[in-house]
Amino acid sequence: QEEEGNVEYKLKLVDPTESRLEHLVTQMKWRLQEGQGEAIYKIGVEDNGVCAGLADSEFQATMNTLNSMAERLGADLTVLREREVDSLVLGERKRVSEVLVRRVPDDQQFLDIRVSVLGNADAGKSTLLGVLTQGQLDNGRGQARLNLFRHLHEIQTGRTSSISHEILGFDSKGNVINYSELQTSESICSASSKIITFIDLAGHHKYLRTTIFGLTSHHPDFAMLVVAANRGVVMFGTTREHLGLAMALGVPTIAVVTKIDLCPDAVSNRACRQLEKLLSSAGCGRIPFRVRSEDDVYTAAAGMAGEGSKIVPLFKVSSLNGANLPLLTKFFNVLSPKKSQREQEKLMQELPQFQVDEVFSVPEVGAVVGGTLSHGVITERDNLVIGPTTEGEYLPATVTTIQRNRAPCRVVRAGQAASLSLIDIDKDDIRKGMVLVSAQLNPTCCMEFEATVYLLYHPTSGLCPGFQATIYVGSVMQTAVVKNIHNDEVMSVFTEIINECARVCIIFTHTFESLNQNEQSSVTFRFVCHPEHLRTGSTILFRERTTKGIGQITKVLRYKPGDH
Repeated sequence: QEEEGNVEYKLKLVDPTESRLEHLVTQMKWRLQEGQGEAIYKIGVEDNGVCAGLADSEFQATMNTLNSMAERLGADLTVLREREVDSLVLGERKRVSEVLVRRVPDDQQFLDIRVSVLGNADAGKSTLLGVLTQGQLDNGRGQARLNLFRHLHEIQTGRTSSISHEILGFDSKGNVINYSELQTSESICSASSKIITFIDLAGHHKYLRTTIFGLTSHHPDFAMLVVAANRGVVMFGTTREHLGLAMALGVPTIAVVTKIDLCPDAVSNRACRQLEKLLSSAGCGRIPFRVRSEDDVYTAAAGMAGEGSKIVPLFKVSSLNGANLPLLTKFFNVLSPKKSQREQEKLMQELPQFQVDEVFSVPEVGAVVGGTLSHGVITERDNLVIGPTTEGEYLPATVTTIQRNRAPCRVVRAGQAASLSLIDIDKDDIRKGMVLVSAQLNPTCCMEFEATVYLLYHPTSGLCPGFQATIYVGSVMQTAVVKNIHNDEVMSVFTEIINECARVCIIFTHTFESLNQNEQSSVTFRFVCHPEHLRTGSTILFRERTTKGIGQITKVLRYKPGDH
């Protein structure tokens, strides 16, 4: 029996005493807290995992007890699956069951899971999201995706070039709530216990910069990789690159093969095999799992729970005739949040830090910033500071209203995305990449920082000082120059020579100060335009054309006015 997590094993709960029932209610409350409002009860299973099963009378009494426990906590029960087990007593039917317990969290704090949608251009990403969130199948000519586009040229070309958000809700009983049921995001959020926020990203090479920014700044819990069945994993497409980005950032992946209505089963199965081969290759090391039935849905969702899971559920769907879409929807209904309640509470206890990735100006409201709260809690009327400006300063700002998924709320907690309206500051003083933080942090910014980086690909012999690349750290996206490469191993070989002659030291430093492909080293970067707010330990991505690298910030060098 595990103390942590939101899964509880119970053999049977038949006519418990009042004191026993109180203990069981407290236990259920704990499991719901661990799952941020969700818990899974496995009935008819012993503590050691053996499926003993229950007779019909015992099973019904156990379900009645579970119902009374859930009612005390304002939760609902949904039976996910049942199965019969072999009974030692001939003629007696015994069964085990898996039950989902879900309640509406307090203070409008519904469970929110963010899923970034990745894949090559024309894979059907926006169409799939349109069908899931609108509740209506596509007409074969792109009708389902029209509501997701934000710009005229996207409607004209049919290609996503910006980052858009769509939501899919589930109530406490697991019923789907989308725009076919309700008209506005606010009404969907208010009626839902769980919200899946889809972040639709661009698939074309031309917009790769925007896609990487969407992955790093929005901190998705999961990534959904979409592949067209009739085209498979395109050799020169962005499928491999998008999958590599998700893996580099440690984002668990879900694979979906769409457009199965356009081709025979042999062709769609070939696309699945291509995807399975890619996922299980030495570079990825994932375990693809084809989802063919409702039972597979719950097995896949349970396999993705916990840190370090390598399971990648694989779905075959059609947005035109709706094939297997109910399986994908049920999967999102039972998908557990990536962070545990304990990790969430630990982040909430820190001082607030809000990363700005969008800036608006709303009439009669003023400046509005959108982004993700990485640490702490922000409430209405909080007095914070925002920065850094191009001069490295942090300006005072007061939060007036808060919205999550366009629905008003009074508080936003660590790990949640929100839009905040600010007073005492002008929109022109705010840009993407800034942070809204507590003044108690005494925030500082930097023009230079050190990071331990791993060079994934570089077309020439080695990466040398002076090389310029675009840096992605959270919502920060700016060009930086490689100032120094600290090749400690190379330099140690020439320690004696360096000590003997300073001139030789300079010669060898410039000769060996480089970083080759598939090598790791400590690198000092310097921003080109203006200072940024960075945290030690943050993951960094950098790229320039075909050059790609990943690393972790080890040291932030404090900015001083005049360092430009």
